Amino acid sequence: MNQVYRCYAEKRPGFDQEARHLLAELREQLGLPLTALRILHRYDVDQIDAGVYARSKQVVFSEPMVDDFYDEALPAFEGSHSLLAVEALPGQFDQRADSCAQCVQLLAGVDRPLVQAATLYVFFPALGEADMERVKGYLINPVERREAAMDKPETLVQQYAVPTEVPTVTGFTGMDEAALKKLLETMGLAMDLDDLTFLQTYFRDEEHRDPTVTEIKVVDTYWSDHCRHTTFSTHIDAAELSDAGVRDAYEQYLREKEEVYGPEKAAKRPTTLMDIATQGTKLIKKRGGVRNIDQSEEINACSIHIPVDVDGAQEDWLLQFKNETHNHPTEIEPFGGAATCLGGAIRDPLSGRSYVYQAMRITGAGDPRTPLAETLKGKLPQRKITRTAAAGFSSYGNQIGLAAGKVQEIYHPGFIAKRMELGAVIAAAPKENVIRAVPAPGDVILLIGGRTGRDGCGGATGSSKAHTGESLL
Repeated sequence: MNQVYRCYAEKRPGFDQEARHLLAELREQLGLPLTALRILHRYDVDQIDAGVYARSKQVVFSEPMVDDFYDEALPAFEGSHSLLAVEALPGQFDQRADSCAQCVQLLAGVDRPLVQAATLYVFFPALGEADMERVKGYLINPVERREAAMDKPETLVQQYAVPTEVPTVTGFTGMDEAALKKLLETMGLAMDLDDLTFLQTYFRDEEHRDPTVTEIKVVDTYWSDHCRHTTFSTHIDAAELSDAGVRDAYEQYLREKEEVYGPEKAAKRPTTLMDIATQGTKLIKKRGGVRNIDQSEEINACSIHIPVDVDGAQEDWLLQFKNETHNHPTEIEPFGGAATCLGGAIRDPLSGRSYVYQAMRITGAGDPRTPLAETLKGKLPQRKITRTAAAGFSSYGNQIGLAAGKVQEIYHPGFIAKRMELGAVIAAAPKENVIRAVPAPGDVILLIGGRTGRDGCGGATGSSKAHTGESLL
């Protein structure tokens, strides 16, 4: 019979930098009269036998050289103190827990166990109720984490009901504006009322039926800025430009558009922000100035064909560049947002069979020295965003051994409204290693890699939602 094992690991004095830095931060930012702070990492492990757990606890769940290890029970804390346990939200990917599960699997050659991780904070002396609420507000980002229970669960196995059928949004095609607004709210959709009305018209006039919940969620995902870039693809029928420089640039775009497509086609082609942004490159290509660009339907990165001297012999190589911005995700979830910013930049040249050699990070933030009391309501402190985002970016890069050749953070009050998070990479591969192909009916698709979170449809739409003061309530 399986049981849940629980253990704790704590850095010994001298190695407890995380605890010492957080103690100084809480004193400075919250003005708390703390004398000491201890941080313990808690692990609950299920679907594992006693022998494998015994082999793993001092190797996987702790570092014997620098950690104190506690099996099942917490150590006795001397003096007045308060406890706070924090864990990832259900469905949120927890890198610490996942890494431990993989290590146990590799160590013992067994099926991957279930691991749930939490961070336990011990404050000295004990905090009052009001101060503890302030600490929770500072340490817990509700987008990704929550307060964890202190009791050990009986099992980590999650039981999910398997639906026998996908529910239909009954009456959707006949809903009035008030009902559609309520549907937007209850389903947590990223699309706005005009989008939903357009979808309603389609199902009423073309499909002659109500959609399923899945259909609405899939459309919401693919209609979002994250996937379809709706903001950049919006048709601009007319523009009133008061700034002379902007007006001149727009008129130049219109002239270049005619040169690239011809007057007739240019008149029919919608004007969009995406078209404006890419027009310069199209013009250079039209004039023959881009002769070594490598075009492909499968590589979403700038790919340039160049000859390279390798040990005295000429070889054809593809040099690839890719950048990714994750401004909004990093604003609300700094670690994951910055990590997947770099991950998005890596993904495209890597999937194009190239080796990624080096990264660059350019970011923008408000003054991280700003007192916590001056943080805008509903936002994370600039210091927390800056530090946690840096940890997220380096975490992803370090895991795959990618060096960052340039890292620069620009501080300006304008970035308080929205952080800038940009990751860029350079990659290369011998041209002969890249095989060109396009998807065709009958192709087999392989999904390779670890399991992702249970957010599923809707996970990528957060950057498209209109956030208000009630978004995190």
